[in-house]
Amino acid sequence: MQLRTSLFPMLAAICAVTYPANAQSKRLDQGPRRMELTLDRQESGAWRAVDPGLVFAQGDRVRFRFHTNFDGYLYVMNQSTSGKYEILFPREDTGEQNRIEAAKEYVVPAVQGWFRVSGPPGQDVLYWMVTPLALGARPKYRPLPPPPQPGTVPPNLIPRCDDTIFKARGECVDGSAGAKGVRPAEKLPDNLSGVPSASSRQLMFIRDKDVSVVASPEPLTAPVIYEFRLAHQ
Repeated sequence: MQLRTSLFPMLAAICAVTYPANAQSKRLDQGPRRMELTLDRQESGAWRAVDPGLVFAQGDRVRFRFHTNFDGYLYVMNQSTSGKYEILFPREDTGEQNRIEAAKEYVVPAVQGWFRVSGPPGQDVLYWMVTPLALGARPKYRPLPPPPQPGTVPPNLIPRCDDTIFKARGECVDGSAGAKGVRPAEKLPDNLSGVPSASSRQLMFIRDKDVSVVASPEPLTAPVIYEFRLAHQ
């Protein structure tokens, strides 16, 4: 997958998490956490939301729309089907102001940016790490180590069409693609494995039409890491 982008909005970083003791902050910090990812494909010059499991063709242009119901920081890294890792957020051209705000929609990689689907057939694995914001505080930005060297992509990530969906809609949709939790036996990339994070097993993954919903029934007190698998021929 190749990346084209303009300047990024304020997104992505890892920070220390502390919460002030005032009543207003406590009230804001209560309740479930919800993150929504919408995958768009450019069609005839316009962007259209598509099924998260859609199997893309070589050369397709795609992007994500992301928003949450809480403030925080976002970090995204892609492992292409060639095995190459690329940090998408934060990047040198984003600077260190990578805060995300509740109820505000962000386009990934940027307002006028997009990915061009490329590489051997399979599933790109995009690692999403979300860190809660310390309310009323100004956390210090802490970048992660550089991405690791190219790694081997498991052979079982070859796209497979769901025949039922194909017959109904005429689209090749792979049910194993989309937003997923990190499996207990799965080894995270080296620069993510050392990050103290909550288990993705505490997260719920829901498909609401063309929107991938990642939810936590409790407030997040540590970073969470999950995947979005993007299938392509």
